[in-house]
Amino acid sequence: MSVPAFAVAAVVGVLFFLGYRYYSSYLARKVYVLDPAFRTPAHEFDDGVDYVPTNKHVLFGHHFTSVAGAAPIVGPAIAVFWGWGPALAWIVLGTIFAAGVHDFGSLVVSVRHKAKSIGTLAGEVVNGRARMLFLAIIFFLLTLVNAVFAVVIGNLFVANPGAVIPIVVEIPLAMVIGQYIYRTRSSALIPSIAGVVVLYALILVGNAFPIELDGLAEALGVEQTRNVWVVLLFIYTWVASRIPVWVLLQPRDYINSHQLFIALAVIAAGVIVGMNTIQAPVVNDVPEGSPSFFPFLFITIACGAISGFHSLVSSGTTSKQLDTEPDARYVGYMGAVGEGSLATGAVLAATAGVAASQADWEALYPDFATASGGATSNFVDGVAVFANNLGIPLDLATIFAAVVVISFAATTMDTGVRLQRYVVQEIGEIIKVRALARNLTLATTVAVLIPLAMALLPGGGEAGYTFGVLWQLFGTTNQLTAGLALSVIAVWVTRQGRSPVAVLIPLVFLLAMTSWALVVNLQNFVEADNWVLAPLDALIFLLAIWLMVEAALSLRTAFRERPQPGAEARPTSDPAVARANPTSPTDEAELGQTSRDDRP
Repeated sequence: MSVPAFAVAAVVGVLFFLGYRYYSSYLARKVYVLDPAFRTPAHEFDDGVDYVPTNKHVLFGHHFTSVAGAAPIVGPAIAVFWGWGPALAWIVLGTIFAAGVHDFGSLVVSVRHKAKSIGTLAGEVVNGRARMLFLAIIFFLLTLVNAVFAVVIGNLFVANPGAVIPIVVEIPLAMVIGQYIYRTRSSALIPSIAGVVVLYALILVGNAFPIELDGLAEALGVEQTRNVWVVLLFIYTWVASRIPVWVLLQPRDYINSHQLFIALAVIAAGVIVGMNTIQAPVVNDVPEGSPSFFPFLFITIACGAISGFHSLVSSGTTSKQLDTEPDARYVGYMGAVGEGSLATGAVLAATAGVAASQADWEALYPDFATASGGATSNFVDGVAVFANNLGIPLDLATIFAAVVVISFAATTMDTGVRLQRYVVQEIGEIIKVRALARNLTLATTVAVLIPLAMALLPGGGEAGYTFGVLWQLFGTTNQLTAGLALSVIAVWVTRQGRSPVAVLIPLVFLLAMTSWALVVNLQNFVEADNWVLAPLDALIFLLAIWLMVEAALSLRTAFRERPQPGAEARPTSDPAVARANPTSPTDEAELGQTSRDDRP
């Protein structure tokens, strides 16, 4: 029986409301114990640049657009392969009980420690070894992020050549807007809205003059046109990651922030107007030999339910702009709800918009390889149907949806390569390789070549089997990053004499699903004689074991040292108690302190 998509969206919306109303309130009162009188770093170190007390609604907009990239679109659009019921169940439960706890907690702990990044906090709150663990996990996370999003964009350019002109012209358009804002010191609102108008007007041009590179690929002897786009994308990101963020990243993110809310509005309005019904089965009877529901659904959805990258944003920039500590509940927890809403939209697009019957849907999701390779296009086609319900011609609506996804993914790549360069330089400092640490050109080249090689791995043709595998490995490293952040939060909460159960439950679940998936994948890689991905999987698995050991040891120590009921926490364990220290924060040129425009 077909289920009305708007009814499902309404139920999910009610559950998200209840989660924010009651569970985030519990976290604020009993776990994080927010203090309205606490002087946040935005006030303590107010410099008008990085540390700026910001209205919570404005800050929410910045935070949400920073954490919401293409990942909560791609993962859920793949995961409906197991059925829309399990996918939505994990999105809802993961958002309320895992992502909300993680994002909210990362923000609070950072604020209580002078807005330091999660990497620094891992070393201070857990132990010194956790700092190196953080770098290792993030190195693999960013490698896979950059590889998979290059494949996503390449596939979308091949499938939607009309999107090429709008996306390419968006680059100089954003740079012009950035120059205007920088030189006039004016508000970004009006110029960025004008940028969106111009961008969408270019859809008409792109539709009339589609750009395809099939001829170039044939001339170069490249089997897949997608790979030509992948190489061009990494050449572009090499350049983009070298220029100041205000030149391109920030103004383009202003444009993309409007696109994000426009896309959500189009999905919601289109579902209501069109009365589309979900054509996919609640639980899909997947073919024998497919990846199992447990644990791969939780790894595949990844950012649609919980994302470790959010801890980088929460502790990197958002914590420097929080006006009052109670605002952390709205900004952090509601930001997770916003991400879950986008993931819900992806599920609806890939089940209700993309197919007119269950037979049509089954043709799009016959096996996991096809589901992985076609997921993004299925989302684009589904959103196009929703937009068509609102009167937009289907060909233009398809390009609109493709432009939205490519814009998010391209910004993710820009940021990812930039952050990878920081990691390479920091690793160079640790291993005492001066060229890596100090030579910007060499560090950037290394940051580009490693994910480029990963993105060009052969396998699966246009169906994208290799992409599906890379996405799973991305999901595991992203969940490990979330696990590291949750372990920091759990140790901090325990040292304050409070119950860490709300933090420990998602931490244990994430580590269990991640380890399980890594073991299964490792076995599959070895049996297939895949000696490229097998060692990578094994290394990530060792990092997972390391994380579990460090978390267990630190939690044991924290339980032993936590204050007894009625006693105050030691001043050294909570800067909220010892806030008499007038020293200014360290200028940390490290991974965790990204600009608000940086995101996967």
